[in-house]
Amino acid sequence: MPFFPLRGERSPAMARLGRRHRATSRQVMLAWLLKRSPVVLPIPGTLSLEHLKENLAAGRIDLDEEEFASLV
Repeated sequence: MPFFPLRGERSPAMARLGRRHRATSRQVMLAWLLKRSPVVLPIPGTLSLEHLKENLAAGRIDLDEEEFASLV
């Protein structure tokens, strides 16, 4: 079942966090999902090796509690 808690929106907070973490908005969204719950497993689609690398890099983004809450 598809689950889009952030609705793919690119908010000012997401843009700010992207700059802070030197990441794309998509990476920030994936990092948020990974932090949300240890039992949530995002399954992002990918069409290229570059996109796969981008998705994997999202796992290295460590959002703190304030950053996490700013996206809710």
